[in-house]
Amino acid sequence: MSYVIEGRTGAWEIVVGLEVHAQVISNAKLFSGASAAYGGEPNTHVSLIDAGFPGMLPVLNHECVAQAVRTGLGLNATIHLESRFDRKNYFYADLPQGYQISQFAHPIVGEGKVLIDLADGGQREIGITRLHLEQDAGKSMHDQDPTRSFIDLNRAGVALMEIVSEPDIRSPEEAGAYLRKLRQILRYIGTCDGNMEEGSMRADVNVSVRKAGEAYRTRCEIKNVNSIRFVMQAIEVEAARQVEIWESGGVVDQETRLFDSARGETRSLRTKEDAHDYRYFPDPDLLPLVISRDWVEALKAALPELPEAKRLRLEAEYGVSRYESGVLTAEQAVADFYEEVAKASDPKLAVNWMLGDFFAALNRTGKSIEESPVSAAGLSELLALIKDETINGKIAKDVLEAMVETGESAAEIVERKGLRQVTDTGAIEGAIRDILAANADKVAEYKSGKEKLFGFFVGQTMKAMKGKGNPAMVNDLLARLLAE
Repeated sequence: MSYVIEGRTGAWEIVVGLEVHAQVISNAKLFSGASAAYGGEPNTHVSLIDAGFPGMLPVLNHECVAQAVRTGLGLNATIHLESRFDRKNYFYADLPQGYQISQFAHPIVGEGKVLIDLADGGQREIGITRLHLEQDAGKSMHDQDPTRSFIDLNRAGVALMEIVSEPDIRSPEEAGAYLRKLRQILRYIGTCDGNMEEGSMRADVNVSVRKAGEAYRTRCEIKNVNSIRFVMQAIEVEAARQVEIWESGGVVDQETRLFDSARGETRSLRTKEDAHDYRYFPDPDLLPLVISRDWVEALKAALPELPEAKRLRLEAEYGVSRYESGVLTAEQAVADFYEEVAKASDPKLAVNWMLGDFFAALNRTGKSIEESPVSAAGLSELLALIKDETINGKIAKDVLEAMVETGESAAEIVERKGLRQVTDTGAIEGAIRDILAANADKVAEYKSGKEKLFGFFVGQTMKAMKGKGNPAMVNDLLARLLAE
């Protein structure tokens, strides 16, 4: 279903393109040997190059180039064997060189695509225009002193991949789906951790509106939005603002805006710059970047299985549904955990338990899959006890709780608490006969046609057996005894 804004003059369509800045996972910065680690005391991860000292020459980080190529391959994009670094000139306190080294005319990665999942179960392709490498700027801190601003250059020079989409996104929901899918791909490949809270992935959001069939109208760019939820909100409020301007007879100015999440509004920051405002020119300290086709192919061969391929394989190999495969592959660690459990037990039982009680236990304890108190082998052991009828599903829930709390194995808990399922037909039949004898009036009602009472008898029997009766045997014996 298409997303439209109903204005006074009819329906308006949203047009969105995203420029995602993803911090490259590497030990050192793009052009210096300074640490690229997050955090640290201000100005402790800074080299003379990052600080803009005269005469310091940049040296390109080989691993950052490899990470950009890996990302391009993950986005099904064209890899350019020749690219170039340019100087993007602007002056700000946290940019000590007075320019940013970026790639403008000749990026390392060209056109690609991302397949996003839609709410209705369908999929849609979002085009990638380019991916280029560039340096990050430092950080200005205005809240440390009432009269002065402070500069932290720890981030200055850290390698960024700017991933620019085509203006193919048509709703806040599609923007959210695109960012989630992009972050998922980057994490699978290991090129960016996607941590938007730490600023290692952030988005500039280009928004415009138009009537159906029209050419593109003027767009505004909302800078540095640092969460998927805020990106979606920013699109919604900015599109509504633009519709109101057009319908009032005004004209939307091309400008850069900021999103205020507290007030739910965008505010003007500055007139939108064009490329000529930055006076781009080739960086005279850096030769053109030339890479070989063989090197690119070697990087491609070493890539891990990507999310969409993994999803299709899980569906084919383990019979999981499209929804289930989507949840399982959202994080690579979850998919790996599931496969380990599925190979050691019943795949369908494994997905039901992982998406149900196991995830619920992790949420309750605030643990990630990597921190899970129950290992994949431990969950497999629990499912094996269900499968061989040592315990039933209800008892298994209690066992899982105990596993999370104590760290004991499923077998240890079952033996210590005496939870083995009763499969002795004589014992089950005896318990059923006691229940029927104690509820003769309800037996009469059942036999007169009130068949819903069957569930009552099952519940009473399981209660009498402390939940340890084999459910299938209880049902079968109860049906036979009630028919006598």
